[in-house]
Amino acid sequence: MDTMNFIPVLPLRDTVLFPGTALPLKIARSQSVEAVTQAQKANQRVVAISQKINSNSESVRAADLYQVGTLCKIEKIRGNATDGYQILLRGLETFRIEDIKENENGSLWAQGHPLQDVVENDKAMNEALLKSMKTSAQEILEHLPADTSQFSELLSGIGDLSFFTRLVASNLEIPSEKKQELLEMASVRDRVLVLLDLMQKQKVDLKVRGEIQEKLSRRVGKMQRESILREQLKTIKEELGETDGANDFEKYRAKFEEAGFPEDVKKVALEELKRLEAMGSASPETHVIRNYLDLLVALPWSKSSQEAGGTLGDLDLEEARATLQKDHYGLDTIKKRILQHLAVAKLKNSNRGQILLFVGPPGVGKTSLGQSIARALGRKFVRGSLGGVRDDAEIRGHRRTYIGAMPGRIIQAIKKAGQNDPVFMLDEIDKMGRGFQGDPASALLEVLDPEQNSAFLDHYLDVHFDLSKVFFIATANSLESIPGPLLDRMEIIELSGYTTAEKLHIAKNHLIPKQFSEFGLTAEQLQIPDEILLRVIHAYTREAGVRDLQRKIATLCRSSVERVLGEKVHGEAKSENPIRLDLNDVEEALGSERFVHEVAERLSPPGVVTGLAWTPQGGEILFVEANLMPGKGQLTLTGQLGDVMKESAQIALSLVRSRLASLIPDFEFDRKDIHVHVPAGAIPKDGPSAGVTMLTTIASALTGRSVNPKLAMTGEITLRGAVMPVGGIKEKVIAAHRSGIERVILAKRNQKDLKDVPEEVRSSLKFDFVESATDVLRIALGIETDQIVPSTGPAEPTSKRAS
Repeated sequence: MDTMNFIPVLPLRDTVLFPGTALPLKIARSQSVEAVTQAQKANQRVVAISQKINSNSESVRAADLYQVGTLCKIEKIRGNATDGYQILLRGLETFRIEDIKENENGSLWAQGHPLQDVVENDKAMNEALLKSMKTSAQEILEHLPADTSQFSELLSGIGDLSFFTRLVASNLEIPSEKKQELLEMASVRDRVLVLLDLMQKQKVDLKVRGEIQEKLSRRVGKMQRESILREQLKTIKEELGETDGANDFEKYRAKFEEAGFPEDVKKVALEELKRLEAMGSASPETHVIRNYLDLLVALPWSKSSQEAGGTLGDLDLEEARATLQKDHYGLDTIKKRILQHLAVAKLKNSNRGQILLFVGPPGVGKTSLGQSIARALGRKFVRGSLGGVRDDAEIRGHRRTYIGAMPGRIIQAIKKAGQNDPVFMLDEIDKMGRGFQGDPASALLEVLDPEQNSAFLDHYLDVHFDLSKVFFIATANSLESIPGPLLDRMEIIELSGYTTAEKLHIAKNHLIPKQFSEFGLTAEQLQIPDEILLRVIHAYTREAGVRDLQRKIATLCRSSVERVLGEKVHGEAKSENPIRLDLNDVEEALGSERFVHEVAERLSPPGVVTGLAWTPQGGEILFVEANLMPGKGQLTLTGQLGDVMKESAQIALSLVRSRLASLIPDFEFDRKDIHVHVPAGAIPKDGPSAGVTMLTTIASALTGRSVNPKLAMTGEITLRGAVMPVGGIKEKVIAAHRSGIERVILAKRNQKDLKDVPEEVRSSLKFDFVESATDVLRIALGIETDQIVPSTGPAEPTSKRAS
C-alpha cells in the first residue's frame, strides 16, 4: 500500500468522522484554521483525527492524537482565515498515520497510507449480516420521536455492508472512544457484530425512555384534564346552587359532634378543617389532612364497653372465675391472682393500677389467658406483637411531616377495637430491639405508666389520648432482656408449665376437640385413647407448654382423615366402627420416638450425675460427667459453661480434695487430671444451680461409686461446704417428674418453694433437704465424711438461669 505525502491534519474534539459520511464543522482554532488554509493548496485534502483528550487548548500536540483518522475532502467552505471557516467535510478513506510533524506555525502534517476494509468472501453471510443490521436500524428508527421515514428509505436502499456499518456507527449515540474503536476495526464482520450489540442496547434504551415519556405525558395530561373538569364542575354547581365541597365540610362538623371530642381535640380538628376549606382540592396536602381528620373521627374518644356491658363495678367475679376455669385447666395460682386483680378493679370501679406481665415458656397459655380476661370483663381484645420492633415510631407514631407517616401501633389497635377500654395484650415484650431509630422500650414507659398514660401523645395524632381505661397485659418468655424501668411498671405473674396429667387433661378437653373441628372429624369417627396421648406427650414432645403437643395431635388427625373417608389404607377397608388409634398408627404418623427417658432406662456409671436446670422454655434435666486420667492435677471443663458454673466446679474440686482425701489414701491428686463435661456442648449453660451436681460428679468419679440414675439434684455450694438455695424450683421439679426421676435433693431453704409444685408431682417424688455438702455425699454416694458445719451467713441471691 503506497504511502501518501504529508497532508494537513485537522484535530477533532469529541468527534469521529467515518469514510462515506459528511460532517459540517466550524473552524475557529488557529491551528485548525491553518490546516484548512493549507488544504486549499493541496487539492482540498485534509486528515481529520480525533483528540485523545478533549481540551479547549489552542494548540494540539502530535501525542494528543490517535494513530488512525479519516482522509477527507473539503467539499464546501465559507469564511476567511481571520474570522474562521465553516466547512463541510466528506470522509474518503480510513487513514493510518506513519509519521507526523509540526511546523513552526504550529500546524500538523501527517504522512501515512489508507486502510482498506477486510470483507469476508462468504456472500450469503454478508447478506445475512446486512439484513440483521437493517432490521435493527429500522427498530431503532421506530422508537425515535421525529419523522424518520426518509432516513428509513435511505437505509433500505443501501447494499454495501461496509458503507452501511460506517453510516450506522456515525449516527449511533455512543461515546467517541467507542466510535474510534469502530473506525480502527478493519474486519467488516467484527464491526457488524459489535454494532449489532450496541444497536440492541440503544433500542432498549430508547424504548424505556419512550415508555417513561409516554407515562409522564399521560399523567400530566390526565391531571390537567381533571383539573379543568373540576373547575368546570365547580362553576356549574355554583351556578346551580349545589356545593358538594361545602356539604363535605358540614359532614365533617357533624362527625366531630358525634365523635365526642374533648375540647382541645375539637379545637385542633376545626383548625385542620379550616385549612382544608382554604386550600384547593387539587392540592396534594388535602389528602394528608383528610386522612388525619378521618383518624380523629374513627378513634373511640367516648365509646367504651360500659355502653354495652355496664361498669367494672357490675363485674360478676363468679362468672369471671367460671370463664377462667372453662378456658384453662390448672394454673390455679395464676387464676387466683387474676381474680384478685379483677376484684380490686371491681371495688374501685377502675382498672388503674399495676400492669400484668405474664412470663413463661411458649405454649403455656399466656395469650389465651388475656382473651379469657377480656371475655370475663365483656371487653374487646386486641393484640399487638412487639417482637423485633426497633423503632420507637412503631409505638409513638410518625410525625405528619414525613411521607408515609402513620400512627403508632397503640393508636391503631385502639381504633381497631372501637372502644377506649379494651383488653390490650402487648405480646413478646421481651423481644423488642434497640436500633438507631430509637428505643421502643423507652416509648412504652409512657404507655404503661398509670401516672402518664391518661395523656398519651402519639406523634401522628399530635393530641393527647386517654389510655388509662385500657386494661394492659404484657407477655414475655424471659425477664432478662426487659429494661428495669419498664419492668418496674408491671406486676410479674409467672407461668411455669404443665405436668403430664395436666397436659393429658388439656389434650382431651381442649386440643382434641379443637383439632376435630379443624379437620371435620367427630368422636364417632376417630378415637385417641389416653395411652396414645401419654405416648405422644412422653416420646414426641418435650416442652413446658402444649403447642408442640397440639401440632402432633393435628398430625394424627390429618393422617387419619383418609381412613375415615373409607379409602383403603394398609389393605384395610372402611369400618362402620370408630377408628381407634394404636401405637403403630402413632409411629406411622409421627415417625420414630424423638425423646427417650434416659434417666429411667440408662445405667449410670461412676462419674455421671443428673442435675436440674431452668430455661426460658421451662425446666430441664442435664447430665454432668467426670472422668479421671493421668496428668498433673489439672481440672478441665467442657460443654459451653459460663463463668459461674466454672467457679462452681472449682469449689466442688476444692471441697472434694479437702474432705475425701482421707477416704482415698492411695489417690494422688497431683498425678491425676479431672475432666468434667456437660453434654449438649453447643448450648451455653450458666447459673448458680450446679454446685451440688459438680460436687457429686467429681466425688463419684474419684471413689468409683455410682449415683442412682433416678436421683437428681440442684443447689449451689460455697467453699465452706454450705448448700445454698436456688430459684426455679417449680419448673425443675416438674422437669424431674416428667423425665422419670424418683428422688430429688434440694437445699433445705428451698423446702418452702415446694408449695408451688402441683400435688400430683410432689406425691410422686421423694425429697431430701440438705444443708451441707456432707449431707449431699451421704445421700448420693453413701459416703460419710467429716461433718461440714457451714457458718451461718447472709443468704445468697437466688437465680432461675439455666445451670
